[in-house]
Amino acid sequence: MLTLNGDVGESFGHWNMGSDATLIPLLDMANIACGFHASDPEHMSKTVALCLKHNVSIGAHPGYPDLQGFGRRSMTMESNTLTQSVLYQVGALKAIAEYQEGKVSYIKPHGALYNDMMSSPEVFKAILSAAQSLNLPLMVLATREHQLYQTLAAGYGVPLIFEGFADRSYLDSGLLAPRSLENAVLHQQNQILTQADAFITGTPIKTLDGNSLTLTIDTLCVHGDNQASIDVAKALRSRLDNAIKLSGDKP
Repeated sequence: MLTLNGDVGESFGHWNMGSDATLIPLLDMANIACGFHASDPEHMSKTVALCLKHNVSIGAHPGYPDLQGFGRRSMTMESNTLTQSVLYQVGALKAIAEYQEGKVSYIKPHGALYNDMMSSPEVFKAILSAAQSLNLPLMVLATREHQLYQTLAAGYGVPLIFEGFADRSYLDSGLLAPRSLENAVLHQQNQILTQADAFITGTPIKTLDGNSLTLTIDTLCVHGDNQASIDVAKALRSRLDNAIKLSGDKP
């Protein structure tokens, strides 16, 4: 059964980002920022409470220690340092969730760390080490190279959750188009829903170069940082629910 996930809990201090109270009830899985690229203990706690209220699975969303750059800038870190950084962030969210009688169910790295994980075996292994220690699945980008990532993860005993993006353009390799490229982010609702429908039905999507790409995913990511994206999230929730009804699967 395909699930819907979103990045949430990214406010901190007096700075607010996103529409978590509206987005979270639409999700199956919520990726909560852990304080390094965004969020703080109070906002993490509030976001956990929202997830528990709406029965949404809690995921840790660790990033590079880069509040000013929102975790979208790559950083060079030794493997052990990176592993400890992920453990620190997930451990913080884990403690906050357990305080409210909840639990962290998986890890999804954020921003540049996510992209680096997909392009660098050393970064991927460093994050796998943290996931292994925490006994948590790791969410990764679905690409043409499923087997490569599965083989590496199997060596650590870490299950993978393969993810697709409704609102991001893809390269022919199956990797996300860098945000520096024109049209890397889809903004038109019809474009986003067309790509989402392809993922839901298992049909090819169109790459940035206009070629066909077929990816098998477990979960679809949606963003909800403005009203237009919330409208898209509502439409995606409806599409996924209808697909579940047609397939006869239980939600």
